[in-house]
Amino acid sequence: MTDFIRFFIPFYFTIFFTVSFVGISYRIAKRIGKSPNVLPKDDSAYGLVGLYFKLILLALFIYTILLLLFPEDIFPAFKINIPEPEALKYIGLVIMISALIWVITAQLQMKNSWRIGIDSTMKTDLITHGLFRFSRNPIFFGMTVSLFGFFLVFPTVITFSFLLTGNILMQIQIRLEEEFLLKEHGEIYVIYKKRVKRMLGY
Repeated sequence: MTDFIRFFIPFYFTIFFTVSFVGISYRIAKRIGKSPNVLPKDDSAYGLVGLYFKLILLALFIYTILLLLFPEDIFPAFKINIPEPEALKYIGLVIMISALIWVITAQLQMKNSWRIGIDSTMKTDLITHGLFRFSRNPIFFGMTVSLFGFFLVFPTVITFSFLLTGNILMQIQIRLEEEFLLKEHGEIYVIYKKRVKRMLGY
């Protein structure tokens, strides 16, 4: 199982970000004539959140590559001493794969409205169908679940830090986007917000 995890983890996150970020970004860019990556690069508070997002993704990528290249050194480093039944690792793998499918599905359902960040220069539709009937932020929910699955498969202080830090940054981003969507869509968004929870459920 350890050898399988060693190869699965970097392969999984490579597929995750290649498809859900690079692939979807390219697809949307061709449709709307501009990059959907609109995260600011200034020194504002919002720009800082975007910078931290990028740093977390870079750290996650480096960590998974180190797991692949130096498993005997990286696997036991900062390991959390909790019971680790083999079934829990398989559950974690299933959660990660399910989260990937969930995220890509939500991105496809957003169609041309999908953005990385807040696009104040182009009017986008408020998406309320598909997975957005169950979560106002299914993409962020799926990303959080993916990191949780990673922690179950490989419970270390480092993977827990990715889960915690990533969730904090996503919660900040969600609130920034909610503020924008309220201004953009007004009462329609208020009604939607009352009906559907921020992450999952009614």
